[in-house]
Amino acid sequence: MPAGTLYIVATPIGNLEDMTFRAVRILKEVDLIAAEDTRHSRKLLSHFGISTPLTAYHDHNETLKSPYLIEKLKAGQSIAIVTDAGTPCIADPGYRIVRAAAAEGITVVPIPGASATIAALSASGLPTDEFTFAGFLPSKSGKRRERLQELQGEPRLLVFYEAPHRLTATLADMAEVFGPREAIVCRELTKIYEEFNRGLLLDLVQHYAETPARGEVVILVAPGVAADEEPMDLEGMLRSLLADGVTVKDAVRRVADATGQPRSAVYDLALRLKQEGNS
Repeated sequence: MPAGTLYIVATPIGNLEDMTFRAVRILKEVDLIAAEDTRHSRKLLSHFGISTPLTAYHDHNETLKSPYLIEKLKAGQSIAIVTDAGTPCIADPGYRIVRAAAAEGITVVPIPGASATIAALSASGLPTDEFTFAGFLPSKSGKRRERLQELQGEPRLLVFYEAPHRLTATLADMAEVFGPREAIVCRELTKIYEEFNRGLLLDLVQHYAETPARGEVVILVAPGVAADEEPMDLEGMLRSLLADGVTVKDAVRRVADATGQPRSAVYDLALRLKQEGNS
């Protein structure tokens, strides 16, 4: 008997309309769905009229459950892996059974769909040709800072996941380790209260200290200036434009667009230069 197929099925991260037609079809056709939280997944399946049997597959039983699922696959059954939201195996359980299935010659098929990382990157306005996904940082500040120190020299855009109750503390540690870097807090992606909050790390610390966040969070942190790289001469660029008679508004827009720096920071610098010129 030929082995079954293991499907890695992405599910919505918030908006149910992001479920793909292919994902619905596969979840209806497989013999079993292995879900991170069966209660959560049952609501999703009910919404789409999917009655396929469910079994629990999560961080706490992954090691024990994988052999059981592999035997079912070898017996000819097809199985879909889903997590609570987004794409399985990305900062979520799943890689062990994929590895085991591949070792047994079982076909593994990805069913792509929603991803918090890709959604955040696509609407960030930051250079995304290269990025480093760092996932969840340690929950304790000391270990978190150690990990951030390891990433301090990373030349690529950094992507983190974080829980809302740790957001302010994590941003504060980032500000201390990384310095005045541009960052974006992407919150409640695809949901009603979706938010992209852009600014320097210290500004974001202050904002969320005053307005606690709700919902799952993706943090994007722009790369720092490499040790052998000259920092951008924002002041020189602004002085040149203002001297040519360009308005403050247009000068700020041009410099921010050209450098990727937050407009608020460029605007503050432009006002200071303007005031110096008038004094």
